[in-house]
Amino acid sequence: MVGVEKHDLVTGRATTGHEWNGIEELETPIPRVVFVFLGLATLIAILCWILWPAWPLGSTYTKGTLGADQRKEVTQQVADADAKRASAWAGKVAALPLADIRTSPALMGPVKDAGRTLFVDNCAACHGVGGTGGVGFPDLTAKTWLWGGELETIAETIRIGINSTNDDTRMSQMMAFGRDKVLEPAQISNVVAYVRSLSGLAPDAGDAGRVTAGKTIFAENCAACHGETGTGNREVGAPNLTDHTWLYGSDTNTVYATVYSGRQGHMPNWGARLSPLQVKILALYVDSLEKAPK
Repeated sequence: MVGVEKHDLVTGRATTGHEWNGIEELETPIPRVVFVFLGLATLIAILCWILWPAWPLGSTYTKGTLGADQRKEVTQQVADADAKRASAWAGKVAALPLADIRTSPALMGPVKDAGRTLFVDNCAACHGVGGTGGVGFPDLTAKTWLWGGELETIAETIRIGINSTNDDTRMSQMMAFGRDKVLEPAQISNVVAYVRSLSGLAPDAGDAGRVTAGKTIFAENCAACHGETGTGNREVGAPNLTDHTWLYGSDTNTVYATVYSGRQGHMPNWGARLSPLQVKILALYVDSLEKAPK
């Protein structure tokens, strides 16, 4: 009969009328406690929307009656931390000459701690966490400085960068002697053999005779930047070719590619991002880097 509920013969509970393979589904209402919790959750959500920032409104958002602003809180916390640090040691670091700070163990302790954080956050992507560099990125623990390793020079390099957008940036570029047709391939091979010999590298097979010819080519084309003996020139960022530090590699093919196509490194001008105090701390930290013991 239409309108009469059907009940399960075993439990006596009403069924939904749905049946699968002779099995009928019992009518099981949602427990009231679920509705209670849903109601409470809704009320809490509405309360949160009223008290705290919640809904975007185009270019702004609902502010909440409590006036909470995490950005302001974090900004204030950073300012408080800076003030606390300044009162402890940073103020002294900002005021003292770099050389005086380096000789003060009491100041170098916190400087190294802060410098390590600055270095990892800003410099490690290129120079590595330990400052040992990589292909095309100088090893800062080797102390073979292109522009000079004095503390003031390191700080200035960090501040203005190399081939950067800073108006006072350090500028350095090696000519593309092969690509620009300044030297013939044979001449490049000769000068490569000579350059590799400057740091005591063993010549490749057949290169022994190229060294003498390469010396003349070097004097005519390379000495203006690298010096007559290949010891480099920090005024223009020309590397010392007589040491054992190679920025891109010392094998014949790599040196040939360098002479043929030229090189132009790049370092950002961190003065646009870091404060003068942070640049000072970073310079002291970089100066303190040493090779890990083997």
